Amino acid sequence: MPDHPLPDEGSRPLAGIRVVEFHAKGPVPFCTMLLAQMGARVAQILRAGEPARVDPSLRYTDEGKEAITANLKSADDQQRVAAQIDAADVVVEGFRPGVMERLGLGPDACLARNPGLIYVRITGWGQHGERAGLAGHDINYLAATGALDAIGTVAAGPVPPLNLLADFAGGSLFAAMGVCAALHERNRTGRGRIIDAAMTDGVLSLMTSLWAIRARGDWTGRRGENFLDGGAPYYAVYRTADDRYLAVGAMERPFREAFFRVLGLPEERAAASERRSNWAAIKSEVATMIASRTQDDWRRAFAGVDACVTPVATLAEALADPELRARGALIERHGHWLPGPAPRFGAAPSA
Repeated sequence: MPDHPLPDEGSRPLAGIRVVEFHAKGPVPFCTMLLAQMGARVAQILRAGEPARVDPSLRYTDEGKEAITANLKSADDQQRVAAQIDAADVVVEGFRPGVMERLGLGPDACLARNPGLIYVRITGWGQHGERAGLAGHDINYLAATGALDAIGTVAAGPVPPLNLLADFAGGSLFAAMGVCAALHERNRTGRGRIIDAAMTDGVLSLMTSLWAIRARGDWTGRRGENFLDGGAPYYAVYRTADDRYLAVGAMERPFREAFFRVLGLPEERAAASERRSNWAAIKSEVATMIASRTQDDWRRAFAGVDACVTPVATLAEALADPELRARGALIERHGHWLPGPAPRFGAAPSA
């Protein structure tokens, strides 16, 4: 299958926007990758003398960015980088608080020269407080916010959800959304913004519905006893006879009825499963039934059935998924596969 190019730059909503990224791991390059996929031009400031840890062609978040090598402790290089910032619309950095100020490249100095600049600071803990200067990673921010305690099983305890939640959802996505909002505001006012994107803030925002569930008394505080954490028989992951898995999300009554019907269990289980006191018994019954057949058996049994049941795919199986391939959700580039841009922007209908 041939390489799939990105949409033409002129058709992307951030075409013409110039971004300066101070290279880092995790949420910073992913944020600027999202901006680049929407049409922005990204110049990536790399530390002079830092060896490449992996093949640059396999750093998918760096694709299409202009690389500028600089020693930020050098006065000449600081001036060269400052000139890039003066011509930019957006700056994204992920250093600990105070680092950019000590280099003379903090937000106050940069906005004094470029008042329309959007200056984005992505950190774990924010710019202030006792933890602001401490290092951390995705797992630490999930731990502090209560998110990690809610994810996992009774037997295994908390389970890290890769580094998807704090780094990329709580950090990169919130920062990119802030950039888009600040650019819109700048169109009206001509003024830039400083965006403080703390991953802990983002994770807590992602947990808004969970806090609402807790407020109404539907969260027990104990793992594996709630309707979103695998406690409910209709929202859980089950092992099949071949040691594969089925993901079941039959939350609404019609989907639950279809789910129990395909399993061959009495449909009145759909009504009974609305009571928490019945969950353990029904879940045990469902687990026994699903464990009696292979994942492919259940795939065929649920094909075309609106029961919100999906076989748990490996990465290789996701790559082979014809629907994902047809949509271009996974694209081939330089002999390797990677996710395609999201979201998609269609042309507005003509008058």
